[in-house]
Parts: sequence; structure tokens; C-alpha cells
Amino acid sequence: MTTPANDPDPDSNRDLVLTRLIDASPEAVYRCWTEPDLMTRWFAPKPWSTPRASVDLRPGGTNLVVMADENGTEYPSPGQYLEIIPNRKLVFTDAYIGDWQPSEKPFFTCVLTFEAEGGKTRYTATARHWSVEDREAHEKMGFHEGWGLCAAQLEEVAKSL
Repeated sequence: MTTPANDPDPDSNRDLVLTRLIDASPEAVYRCWTEPDLMTRWFAPKPWSTPRASVDLRPGGTNLVVMADENGTEYPSPGQYLEIIPNRKLVFTDAYIGDWQPSEKPFFTCVLTFEAEGGKTRYTATARHWSVEDREAHEKMGFHEGWGLCAAQLEEVAKSL
């Protein structure tokens, strides 16, 4: 039996990972994740929408993405950036809502990587959850389907830049 102390990847049972080869440059894909006007064009899986997004792109800076369902009910998702490597990597979390203010219920930290591959971008999104239960809940919410649809929408916007 593997214990957390000797598990080579102790977070593997709390992670959900989506990887896609996107037909756009890493710079374009990164812009889609960091420019609010672009984020509103792809972030929510259709038929949902993203009426608003704001970004303070610096470690410790706030991000806010507001998604809306078909009826217009809004779902704000505040977070905070932890690591930024332009055009290569973004790390943000909902554990804080900005200025190191703790959120009521941390759910996950997102690690995004953008790697050049044959004129395209190897895009990897890792959702690292605080608990196995949170990972399971996110999976049941449709992580793979929803994030997959969003990745396709992201590609379309990135290709247009």
C-alpha cells in the first residue's frame, strides 16, 4: 500500500488534468487567459457566457471571472495569481480572493502551461484540489466535458489573434 510519505506523486489523486494541442502560438493562448476582453469570448462552455472578467496580472493580484447560465444567473469566481511566467505558465487559486484575503471555501489551484510544439501550443490545465472529495465533486460537475468545450472555444479565439 502506498502512503502519502512515499507516493511519488502525492497530488495525483486530487488532480484533474486536461491537455490539448491548440492550433495557435503560446503567446496567443496566454493572451486569451490574461486579457479580460478575450476571456469573455471563450471562458464559459456554451450556452453559458462570461459577461465580465478582470485581471490584475501579478503574483498576489486578483482575478475575477463571472460566468452566467442561460437564464442570466451569474456565478462569480474570484481568485488570486500565485505564479506568472509570461507565455509559459499561470498559476492561480480560489483559496484567496485578492490581497491574500482567504476565501470562505478553497476548492482548487489551477496550473496552466503553454508549451510550443510544432508551431502549435501544448496546453495543459491541471486543477489541483484541496481534497479527494473536491476533485470528485469537480469531476461530477463535468470538468472534462466543460473544460474540453472551453479549450475548443479558447483555440478559436487564439487562432483569430
